[in-house]
Amino acid sequence: MTTILDHLAVGTPDLSVGWDLFTGVLGGTWVYGGDSPGFWWGQLDYAAGPKIELLTPAAHPEVDFLERFLATRGAGPHHFNFMVSDIEAVLARIRAFGIEPVGVNLASPEWKEAFLHPRVAHGIVIQVAQQSGSPESEPPRELPEPGPPCRLDLIEHHVGDLDGAVRLFRDVLDGSLDAAGSETVELTWPGGRRIKLVREDGLPLGGALHHVRFARVAGAFTTQDRERAGLLAKQLGLTVELAG
Repeated sequence: MTTILDHLAVGTPDLSVGWDLFTGVLGGTWVYGGDSPGFWWGQLDYAAGPKIELLTPAAHPEVDFLERFLATRGAGPHHFNFMVSDIEAVLARIRAFGIEPVGVNLASPEWKEAFLHPRVAHGIVIQVAQQSGSPESEPPRELPEPGPPCRLDLIEHHVGDLDGAVRLFRDVLDGSLDAAGSETVELTWPGGRRIKLVREDGLPLGGALHHVRFARVAGAFTTQDRERAGLLAKQLGLTVELAG
């Protein structure tokens, strides 16, 4: 059984801001996307690290989770996705860990999924999914030309219960312990996918994504890149660190 940190999903009412940041400045290239009940989604890939997925609401009479998310907190990080080779085995492991998954849907042979509520997942939704095949779709017409290639080097996530978060990400979601201290722990998955957990008390729901860090494959970010990234990231409810 394999488990891979596949992507970080960001909810936004304005996709153009996300395209400008994650493609125009940070060099993300189109993977695939499409319509789902209540939202539209699209994924961007990088030279290394997890993908970025952008989510935006689409009118649906019964599925309004993303509209509620944006109304409550505004644009921002929505979930971590972990792709697994055997979702039923992962769900058994999650339940043995003492967590009951929600939104479990195993009906489709192409896409099976389940979620961990942020109250039990240290402040952010966690999606586990099993996918069959490699879907393809045309990129949106408004997607800009990618900037110079980048790596998504690091996701830093702050948590109140560091030991509990380490057990979840390491023992349940197969992260490899790369560096550990009393206040910070770094875990990795294949492909340069890295989460740094940092202890911080008093956070709503026991945790919050702090920032993501990108690095250019070659060359350095310019002052203009940094200013533009900062403005766009603020509109997306994120902090983006540009390395180097």
